[in-house]
Amino acid sequence: MRAGWVVDEARAARPVGPETSHGAARRGVLLAAAAVSCISIASVCVRWAAPVPSVEIAFWRLLIGALAVLTVAGARRQWPRYQRGDLPLLAGIGLVTAVHFLSYIAAVEFTTIAHTLALIYTAPLFVAALAAWRLRERPGRMQVVGLVIAIAGVAILTGFEPRMSARMAFGDGLALVSAATLAVYSIAGRALRGRYSLLTYTTAVYGTAALWLLPAALIGVDAARYTPANSLAILALGLVPLGLGHTLYNAALRHVPAVTVNTIATQEVTLGVLLAWLLLAEAPGLVALLGVAVTLAGVVLVLRD
Repeated sequence: MRAGWVVDEARAARPVGPETSHGAARRGVLLAAAAVSCISIASVCVRWAAPVPSVEIAFWRLLIGALAVLTVAGARRQWPRYQRGDLPLLAGIGLVTAVHFLSYIAAVEFTTIAHTLALIYTAPLFVAALAAWRLRERPGRMQVVGLVIAIAGVAILTGFEPRMSARMAFGDGLALVSAATLAVYSIAGRALRGRYSLLTYTTAVYGTAALWLLPAALIGVDAARYTPANSLAILALGLVPLGLGHTLYNAALRHVPAVTVNTIATQEVTLGVLLAWLLLAEAPGLVALLGVAVTLAGVVLVLRD
């Protein structure tokens, strides 16, 4: 597993012509921006999916996304094929993906959307740490400063929130778990881009993630919780933020580094909070806005360096 990642990252580091590099960068940025526009509706859809439990929402979302991507692959006559030796690695990435989506959906239920998104998009800090560990890339001085500022933003967000409760604190913890697993998910997508096509890779990741959640999703299923409205919200979660949005996100990872894609993805905070305000009347408080702003400033400093 480790050797495969190192080889792929080494290949990615080979110099290319300026035209090819700039073209790839432009494609990557456009793909990431398109991904964010799709992913940003996820938190609102999660709220609309209530009272279906988090694990069931996550399972259906991943299953629908996997089937959607597989359908597109089949229509293009690109049926997925995998090397047997890669199956444990893909299953491991699927497990990380399952934890990311489950903790994200649960966080939205326990804390505010502003808190959830701001904490999840500390993910670039985890990406920087993983790059230092996996690739021996030590953080620069500005990255250290940015890390301190980002942590200060999280402290403002969670420590000075007038509505803070044990329930919100638990939700904030889930959001940080989602951030850490998003970082691993991003690094994996970047590292394995040369081994499988986009549709083949995302079918495996979404599909195995759904399988990991299946046993828990089957426990205590209550059909009475499902209504036409929340079923439509779950269907939308699988098709738009995941099937389209995260597939575009993985496509962007094939053109630009994970930290760059994560930087653009932080704008889900802006769009998600705005949508929550407009559609759910969940207006963020001044402390939440300040914490979000400080956290994003720290993330930007890390990535600029």
